[in-house]
Amino acid sequence: MMTKGFRFLEDIALADLAFEAWGESPSELFASAAEALMEAMANPSTVGTEWKHDLDLSEPNLPDLLFEWLSIFVFLKDAEAVVFHDVLAEVWQDPDAQTWHVHGEIVGDTISATSQELRADVKAITKHLYQVHGEPGHYHAQVVLDV
Repeated sequence: MMTKGFRFLEDIALADLAFEAWGESPSELFASAAEALMEAMANPSTVGTEWKHDLDLSEPNLPDLLFEWLSIFVFLKDAEAVVFHDVLAEVWQDPDAQTWHVHGEIVGDTISATSQELRADVKAITKHLYQVHGEPGHYHAQVVLDV
């Protein structure tokens, strides 16, 4: 039985950071990918929970939605000077199969070099080697981060 998860990939992109994420559903895939991105930025266990943000996005296909979802984390890190502790994601497709949606709840705290284990300063999600594949019961993504 597959569960959600992620792992960082070695030797995928020089001077960048790459990961693959997976889950049994689109929701698990989005949570796993966000968790990988959060781990790349800071150790979530060292980040508080004072900052909360709800997020709703829609795109015509799942790969574009995941790309936009992850890009928002990078934007929030820069615009609001936060890193992340936890995330919940609920992903669904319209019955007419024309649009994908994600509702997310993101928890974190203001960046603090003295109390948090900070890691890479992710600049962007890239389209380099970007892949999203899915079928019921198995969803997978490969993402390269510009650091």
